Amino acid sequence: MDMRIDTLTGDHTTTHLVSTSTVNWVIAQGEGGVTLIDGGYPGHAGAVLESLRRVGSAPEEIRAALLTHAHVDHLGGLIRLREEYTFDVYAHPDEVAHAKREYLEQANAVSLAPIAWQPRVMRWLSQIIPLGALSRAGLDDTSPLGDLSALPGSPVAVPTPGHTRGHCAYLVAEGEGLVSGDALISGHAITSQHGPQCLGPIFTHDPERNAESLEALAATDAHLLLPGHGDLWEGSMRTAVNRALSRR
Repeated sequence: MDMRIDTLTGDHTTTHLVSTSTVNWVIAQGEGGVTLIDGGYPGHAGAVLESLRRVGSAPEEIRAALLTHAHVDHLGGLIRLREEYTFDVYAHPDEVAHAKREYLEQANAVSLAPIAWQPRVMRWLSQIIPLGALSRAGLDDTSPLGDLSALPGSPVAVPTPGHTRGHCAYLVAEGEGLVSGDALISGHAITSQHGPQCLGPIFTHDPERNAESLEALAATDAHLLLPGHGDLWEGSMRTAVNRALSRR
């Protein structure tokens, strides 16, 4: 599987944005091991292992995985990895029930029907269905976020509800990088737009609340955007948010 790895090197941590054609995840390396942030679709489990190998780590070094949110393209790979490796998975307290699949808040065949005829959407669906996009599996032992400071990479949670009710971004690379999940992306297979943008209402539980939550991202000092979809983007988060909101 083709993947691109962008590396952010700090004084005490190293952070990697792993980008694929369908979704991204993040590897934060620090003293004592690795923290994963998201894990792709179920079919990406092998790619996550390969990405760890490429950055000089191993799955046995995973100390924890953090979810930006519990959609199948961010949770699915972690479920597969947990079948063989032992590590805790954490989500914002408001997202835990979603990760456990006590409810499911994501696009489905009915909501996608109005756009499914579009060529870009058809190509995207042909990619993600073989990766396990139709899976409804969850993780019953997902735990709520607590103090993250002891985790490798020392991520800092930035709650951003809207895309899902418990969506959460994370500051990494000693505050220089922002893992934005799907609250703020820089590209997607179904659109020709490039640069900071929001996913449309088909994919977002509460678009207005998501837009309001972007203020929390704009208020950070991060200058590197590590999105859930699209390429690494460099610039102020205030600029990124303003651009995304102007495209709504």
